[in-house]
Amino acid sequence: MAASSRLRVVIAKPGLDGHDRGAKVIARALRDAGHEVIYTGLHQTPEQIVATVIAEDAPVLGLSVLSGAHLTIVERVRELLAREDASDVRILVGGIIPDADVRLLEAMGVDAVFTPGADISGIVETVDRFRAELADAQGAAC
Repeated sequence: MAASSRLRVVIAKPGLDGHDRGAKVIARALRDAGHEVIYTGLHQTPEQIVATVIAEDAPVLGLSVLSGAHLTIVERVRELLAREDASDVRILVGGIIPDADVRLLEAMGVDAVFTPGADISGIVETVDRFRAELADAQGAAC
């Protein structure tokens, strides 16, 4: 980790879902907590999202999915990240996610899933924990 303790986080809205208020609230909360946030805007394809993660060298990706396509989108994003040798990117998913799908997303390698009503401080704490884990891993590598 660089001298800065901020983490670079990409927040993305995949697919045709046009409701981005939640994504913007999370982006602002993470920014206010000291993280650098890149918001991709609406209607992003998995390819565009992964290209942004790679270009920004972001270790964390947050996906906001309200359309019900979360399993398909996450599967494609993980495949594209693997192709870019970026399988270590931490993935957060938020949105309208049935309980059964939470377990499926976790089995697919999603690091955290947040459903409606999730406490924003819990999301920030999750990203803070990622920051600490990445710092520890880099310290051990030195």
